[in-house]
Amino acid sequence: MMNNLPEQGNRMPVLFIGHGSPMNAIEENVFTKGWKRIAGSIPRPRAILFISAHWLTRGTWVTAMKKPKTIHDFAGFPPELFAVDYPANGDPDLAREISASITRAQVELDEGAWGLDHGSWSVARPMFPDASVPAIQMSIDYHKPALYHYELAKELAGFRNKGVLIIGSGNIVHNL
Repeated sequence: MMNNLPEQGNRMPVLFIGHGSPMNAIEENVFTKGWKRIAGSIPRPRAILFISAHWLTRGTWVTAMKKPKTIHDFAGFPPELFAVDYPANGDPDLAREISASITRAQVELDEGAWGLDHGSWSVARPMFPDASVPAIQMSIDYHKPALYHYELAKELAGFRNKGVLIIGSGNIVHNL
């Protein structure tokens, strides 16, 4: 049912980025340099769909606001990190299209409760520092098994042909 977004010439990749410490958002290091290289080596996305390990919900949700807030979902870091605002636009039309196209699950629209947590913006900021690529985020239904998420991912795959970069962000452990 993905009729609204046109097909594009390039199939976007899917990336899994272990985002590590939130400090990566304000430091230049081997990780952030690598993320910048990746962003420079792929076609420019029309939007990014983040799936962050930090938005665990009952049910599956996708952010659908025009201006997602920057969420500082951590503690004990310097004030400079809390001062970061990643002002990327959202993409409510893309969120609605994702919600409408998924058949194996009900994907609810979040129109303001969430935003972009550090699992998303701490990776996006080094990759696209001017925040010029619209970004939305999809939650992980903590109450569903891995197979549920695998099947959901298969349904999202078609958006890669429409210029949507899908980034899974998280870590098994946070090496701080």
